[in-house]
Amino acid sequence: MPETKASREIKELTLLFEISTKLSETLDLQTVLQPILQMTTEYMGVLRSTLTILNRKKGEIVIEEAYGLRPEEQAKGKYRRGEGITGKVVETGQPAIVPRMSEEPLFLDRTGSRKKLNKSDLAFICVPIKIGSEVIGTLSADRLPKEETALEEDARLLAIIASSISQAVRLRQQAQEELEKVREENQRLQDALKNRYKPKTIVGNSKAMQNVYALIEQVCRTNATVLILGESGVGKERVAHAIHYHSNRAAKPFVKVNCAVLPEALAESELFGHEKGSFTGAIGARQGRFELAHQGTIFLDEIGDLPPLIQTKLLRVLQEKEFERIGGNATIKAEVRIITATNRNLEELMEKGKFREDLYYRLNTFPIMVPPLRQRKTDIMLLADFFLEKYGQEHGKKITRISTTATDMLMNYHWPGNVRELENCLERAIILCTDGVIHGYLLPPNLQRSDLNGGGERSGTFKAMMTGMEREILAEELKRSRGNLAKAARALGMTERMIGLRVAKYGIEPGKFK
Repeated sequence: MPETKASREIKELTLLFEISTKLSETLDLQTVLQPILQMTTEYMGVLRSTLTILNRKKGEIVIEEAYGLRPEEQAKGKYRRGEGITGKVVETGQPAIVPRMSEEPLFLDRTGSRKKLNKSDLAFICVPIKIGSEVIGTLSADRLPKEETALEEDARLLAIIASSISQAVRLRQQAQEELEKVREENQRLQDALKNRYKPKTIVGNSKAMQNVYALIEQVCRTNATVLILGESGVGKERVAHAIHYHSNRAAKPFVKVNCAVLPEALAESELFGHEKGSFTGAIGARQGRFELAHQGTIFLDEIGDLPPLIQTKLLRVLQEKEFERIGGNATIKAEVRIITATNRNLEELMEKGKFREDLYYRLNTFPIMVPPLRQRKTDIMLLADFFLEKYGQEHGKKITRISTTATDMLMNYHWPGNVRELENCLERAIILCTDGVIHGYLLPPNLQRSDLNGGGERSGTFKAMMTGMEREILAEELKRSRGNLAKAARALGMTERMIGLRVAKYGIEPGKFK
């Protein structure tokens, strides 16, 4: 028996009453929305229904809740204003009825939920959720095709439901925005902490260095033993400095020991001290580095070069927190934090029997890997600016900039000596500089690539230096003229043909200066 208009209206009123009852229980959208969508879907006989909320700050529309979608499909439902049917409804504030999805080019199926279905057999209805004239989201449904008047009736009912839940949606929208503010503030505070624990002597904003700063932040306030790993010249000592000077021991001594230069015969005395007369030449008692670092930090650099006998005594210090001086009987408590560093592979040394396995596991409590410079190219120019300012002041020279050619050389070089090599290169260039500009020909010969001089001459020869200077002058003038060959030629007193020949000779691309 076909459904009468009166019975349909009664069912509709019943649905709206049940929705109103749910909303009266709570305005918490997460609690009431799923039951409301379920009731709507079952009453209307649709395949699925979704509710989206507009993020006003980002201009992004996301599916907040859905009935008939899997969680992974719901997560894909993100749109911009004006994008697809949903974005268009938010942008215009007008409902949309799509009788057949396959005939509507704006339909995106962003969730991918209709791939297994024949889109031509589905209709789509989407209505705005409004507070006054402001659109704050949408309510939509998929269903099998019906006559146009029937689809319009469905759209009318969805609009009524959208109006009923609009206040709850507004509260949810505001809650999300407040949560986002909290997250942004939390991120700001985390970034501030990173900057706080980022020492002035460590330069770099790359992701790799941000990870190092985060590890420093986590460990600095503890007393944990730290093992700093990395190639020679990456700045391991500066990381040790950062950990100490941002710790609770900052006011206490920071004692540095380079294990690689300790003579094996004197290493024990250097670290643990000796009593008067304990060996030939011991004319008086002497405190070792561990005593000098009392309540502070001792930094053992190049720990992989520590002699085997001293490794055993260091293990005791780590385990028992005590030691004796050479020739002494009194036990001295080691109230000191230990930070070690090495550029060697300690695991390989263990396999060869040159490093104690038990000591390695004691030292490796909290490892920090400092990345080589070639893995953080974005930090090169930051470091360059830092060293230019430092050595410019030291040598009494005002350096205004680094030329384009020199910048290319710095960025393209592989830096086997890492930050230390970059520092030495730039100090040398500052000493040689006469006009306040770091030119490519002022950099060391190993940075002078043969493809930069255009003639294939051996780097460092007079001819190579002259061609390098000519190429750099051309590049600098093209930079000033923004790639305009005619303007650059006039500035250099050349014809356009002459400058064109030289630009071709050196492989310079004027277009990159525009």
